[in-house]
Amino acid sequence: MAQEVYPNRLIRLVVPFAPGGNTDVVGRVTAAYMQKALNANVVVENRVGAGGLLGTDAVAKAAPDGYTLCLCGIGPITVSPSTEKLPYDPLKDLAPISLVNTNPLILIVNPNISAKTAVELVALAKSTPGGLTYGTGGIGGLMHFSAEIFRVKTSSPLTTVPYRGGALATAAVVSGEVPFAFANMSDAMGQLAAGSVRALAITTAQRNPQTPEIPTLMELGLVDYPVESWNGLFAPAGTPKPIIDRLAAVMAEMAKDPTHQKRMADIGSIAVANSPGDYATMLRDETEQWAKALKAIGLAK
Repeated sequence: MAQEVYPNRLIRLVVPFAPGGNTDVVGRVTAAYMQKALNANVVVENRVGAGGLLGTDAVAKAAPDGYTLCLCGIGPITVSPSTEKLPYDPLKDLAPISLVNTNPLILIVNPNISAKTAVELVALAKSTPGGLTYGTGGIGGLMHFSAEIFRVKTSSPLTTVPYRGGALATAAVVSGEVPFAFANMSDAMGQLAAGSVRALAITTAQRNPQTPEIPTLMELGLVDYPVESWNGLFAPAGTPKPIIDRLAAVMAEMAKDPTHQKRMADIGSIAVANSPGDYATMLRDETEQWAKALKAIGLAK
């Protein structure tokens, strides 16, 4: 009976990153849609720390009743298992519900940096005593790994400067605190439009239709691996299937909603959805792919 009336109280949507970043913005847009679709209060709770691991772990250990969910990013789910010992098993302790959005990362630099291309940035790093620093949204996140792949593949002297979220790392590039970062497109779009940062390259296999003028790192011959960020909805493992299916149906409807699609496009993301089964298969395959990629560049544990 409890399943039949779900939801009948407040739903907490945990976002394991700081306010203002891509995952947070996507989480708030998702919560607003869920609230209307489910006719229930949905509150975003930012649980920040350890590159998204703390918040993700909190959801993995929560009661499997559908009232604590995670809007989780790629890092704590399919990337981090290859690089560190986690307090949870992403493929066993979490129940995948649906993808919510995908978006590329963009290599951005402060406008005062002399490098006008990614190739020139590599040359600048190698000619600068001590090399260059770069901002990330935390050690172990996708911003960090994208930069590390770039560092290893180009043999560039680069040093990580972690911040408490992608938006803060992007702001550090704007202020000149760090010269560059691999930013989520959602964090970079406003700054690119304002001219407060300059884009040098994008991390996906193909150029992004929203920014066709920005070359990919792969076409420049600087890296071998494409990187695309995503966020998805998860529940604790053991959550009843009727609840998972209900939430998956809401995510499928949301991805088709024209207003939601525009909101995602406005922040540099693409609205997507898939079934819990397809999502689980994707996560297993992607975890294996990241393990191979990170081992090849010496970043696996």
